[in-house]
Amino acid sequence: MNVSWLRVKAVARRHYYVLLRAPHRLFDVTIWPLVDVLLFGSIAAFVHPGNATAGRLAAGYLLSGILLWHVVYQSQIALATGFLEEAWTRNLLNLMVTPLRETEYVAGVVLFGMIKLFMGMAVVSLTALGFFAFNVTNLGIGLIPVAAVLLVCGWVIALFVIALVLRFGTGAEALAWGILFVVMPLSGVFYPISALPWLLRPLAQVLPTTHAFAAGRALFDGRGLLWSQLGWAVLGCLVSGAVVLAFLTRMLQMFRSRGYISRYT
Repeated sequence: MNVSWLRVKAVARRHYYVLLRAPHRLFDVTIWPLVDVLLFGSIAAFVHPGNATAGRLAAGYLLSGILLWHVVYQSQIALATGFLEEAWTRNLLNLMVTPLRETEYVAGVVLFGMIKLFMGMAVVSLTALGFFAFNVTNLGIGLIPVAAVLLVCGWVIALFVIALVLRFGTGAEALAWGILFVVMPLSGVFYPISALPWLLRPLAQVLPTTHAFAAGRALFDGRGLLWSQLGWAVLGCLVSGAVVLAFLTRMLQMFRSRGYISRYT
């Protein structure tokens, strides 16, 4: 299947124009990351003086965790809300009667979402450095593959949300934000999953994000990159990605065959 780079750029430009006309949409990539770092950084500063060793460890886990979490958050929100923008503006029918392919549309939204991701991560990194003297580059080059896995995890979650919106309508849009708050505690963003109630640990082990965050904590601890954890995270991404793509394809077929487009017109 040939992908038209012109159409991909057109989709990205369309979302750029939306952002230009509605700058309040930058809240997710400016104010929200700033608040998150201030919140968890302040908690870290509070616990640090009590016990130097435990406090330093808690502070590092909180700040490195929120930095890595925003990779998932920003990539997921950018793709999910990019699609929801078409539903909110009742533009889905217009897209469906054009030669634009689904892969081209997703690629265009992802392309523009990467710009928003870099903006959000810049805010997170600079806030952590400026207010709490936490330099993300100290985690080393191993941070790159960990962040890459979390980036893909965010896209997989977003595609799952899009599939649910296609099936159940805009009433399912709350999942664009809500599902992240289910994944977050189960992934052990700030702590090993051994701290979770025993009943939830098997579920946490299945999530690829769990293993990616475990690899991220190892970087902070100075243990280097845990390739075994990263390998499990990559495998989890591949499996979950294949399942979600199959589910999305099925929901898209149902969306067309049952005429669900009428919900958006």
